[in-house]
Amino acid sequence: CPSFPLSPCPSLCCQCGVPIPPNPANMCVGCLRAQVDITEGIPKQGTVHFCKQCERYLQPPGTWIQCSLESRELLALCLKKIKASLSKVRLIDAGFIWTEPHSKRLKLKLTVQKEVINGAVLQQVFVVEYIVQSQMCEDCHRIEAKDFWKAVVQVRQKTLHKKTFYYLEQLILKHKLHQNTLRIKEIHDGLDFYYSSKQQAQKMVDFLQCTVPSRSKSSQRLISHDIHSNVYNYKSTFSVEIVPICKDNVVCLSPKLAQSLGNMSQICVCIRVTSTIHLIDPRTLQIAEIDGNTYWRHPFNSLFHPKQLEEFIIMDINRVHEKKKGAGAGARSNKHTLAEAWVRKTSELDTDHQYFCCTHLGHILNPGDLVLGFDLANCNLNDEFANKMNPHNIPDVVLIKKSYDRTKRQRRRNWKLKELERDREAPDTDDERQYQDFLEDLEEDEAIRKNVNIYRNADIPVESDTDEDGPPRISLAEMLEDLHISQDATGGEGAEMLT
Repeated sequence: CPSFPLSPCPSLCCQCGVPIPPNPANMCVGCLRAQVDITEGIPKQGTVHFCKQCERYLQPPGTWIQCSLESRELLALCLKKIKASLSKVRLIDAGFIWTEPHSKRLKLKLTVQKEVINGAVLQQVFVVEYIVQSQMCEDCHRIEAKDFWKAVVQVRQKTLHKKTFYYLEQLILKHKLHQNTLRIKEIHDGLDFYYSSKQQAQKMVDFLQCTVPSRSKSSQRLISHDIHSNVYNYKSTFSVEIVPICKDNVVCLSPKLAQSLGNMSQICVCIRVTSTIHLIDPRTLQIAEIDGNTYWRHPFNSLFHPKQLEEFIIMDINRVHEKKKGAGAGARSNKHTLAEAWVRKTSELDTDHQYFCCTHLGHILNPGDLVLGFDLANCNLNDEFANKMNPHNIPDVVLIKKSYDRTKRQRRRNWKLKELERDREAPDTDDERQYQDFLEDLEEDEAIRKNVNIYRNADIPVESDTDEDGPPRISLAEMLEDLHISQDATGGEGAEMLT
């Protein structure tokens, strides 16, 4: 054809007669699309399920995944719903069309190709709309139900003081082991942690055994049994018992245990409870550590409870610089100073009755200071080991810690701690006093303080840390800033929007 010297001769469309370049179908694009719809059989509407609580999407049959809006993950999730229908065509391009985030609609723009009449390839663009329906996932349902659990960890300690639990609470918060719990319930002698799986409960038990001296045992109860698929449904219970010894307890060791620890005195003071029980002999400064296994082989009890602490005043004190070690004696504490003191009860100031004692607090005590301790001379000791001891080896008074003005300490405390969200029983008037005791222990013991996240309290003005005569305080360098980071739930890097 002279009119088209460099192109093939045009042909007429068999339907409308329009000149077109030759093609196997011998039809123009408009007539070809009118005759053939390559998107036939591909659904133009669908639904996706979204959990409002955890902000995850359901990926059938039972997997919930985290996806941000217009992300590749969400695009793949939507395409999987029509994957079977797309098998008959070739997918060229896919992307999101912008929709209002609160419209509960997701729109996909798809470009597909398919071979039609006589080998002709037709390309077509269409839109698939998904309706976002709300559905609570199984994990959130268990959390909201609060009684749908598969495993429980029961932590118990047979003491009248909760110092160990306050310390344990801070460790759990620091290591974020409370995130997988369905519910935390507080009872009078411990805590119950509920979990949706046995593996998560076992992880908590392993953490407790590495953190505090304890022993555990487990049991399980059959809930249901499917005889056809041989599937058993159990509820597991883990019982963790913490040793009944707390900081500032006076204990009486068995003669065999005291000898194995380097010929220590049987009457000792517990200065700290971490993964082991830290004991000190107030008459020689000899120290020892007892782990959980050793304790359960040679158990001992506290001779007094914290309410029996009495207030004494230091009448005279002499520091002992050199003390001869006995045969087979163990290590001594370098943080304490041995001293001999004459003390008098503040309730007996109108009398001349004084007590002589050896103490490990010689580095902080001076004449006229108030100190808390236990009176062993005027009490009835109901302990199997103490009753068999020679009375000359039992001290008259055991001093525990220096006494400060609690009101002043609370007013100057410019830091705070976080707490676990848990179901509490009726508040006890003694709980606040025990919690204040724990806060004072943190101020006085740097070793415990290293394992706890302490946050600065912006409501309390910052004062100088150079008050040497006042009670121990926590420096600003040891405090963390309490950050509150808020992030959009739909934030994240997603695919480019199509308009």
